[in-house]
Amino acid sequence: MTIALIIIGLLIALAGLAGCIVPLIPGPPLSFLALIIISYAKNWEPFSATFLIIMAVFTLAVTISDYVVPVRGAKKYGASKLGVWGSIIGMLVGLLFFPPWGMLLGAIVGALSGELLAGKKSKKALRASWGVFIGNIVAMGLKLALSGVMLFFYVKEMF
Repeated sequence: MTIALIIIGLLIALAGLAGCIVPLIPGPPLSFLALIIISYAKNWEPFSATFLIIMAVFTLAVTISDYVVPVRGAKKYGASKLGVWGSIIGMLVGLLFFPPWGMLLGAIVGALSGELLAGKKSKKALRASWGVFIGNIVAMGLKLALSGVMLFFYVKEMF
């Protein structure tokens, strides 16, 4: 039973890493779940309660930042409210029709469309779209970093 749990946990950890890029898969939460599974499989010995709480806090923070950082990036590069809403709508539409990369492309096109609807010149609208792109890349990097760290600790405790 222990070996089966460890293998399942490893598969979940790998899915968590993939989920940092594929929008429909919640990457960091799955990676954290893998840490819980290996802890349970090994009678709660591999990780301390403090470590698991810290990883839970990081998981929550990175998951929230995945929604906040792209919007902040857009605002930093001068996006209006229409541009921000356009990026959110574009992200959802892109996710539905062209997963996984449609989310990123949809956010950029949505921000650009929103800015043009708001009456901004094409140069300023492109700048806001660039902010959305940078925000998405930063959020993805944060998720990959955390899930990579959790996968490292998981593999370290497997043996």
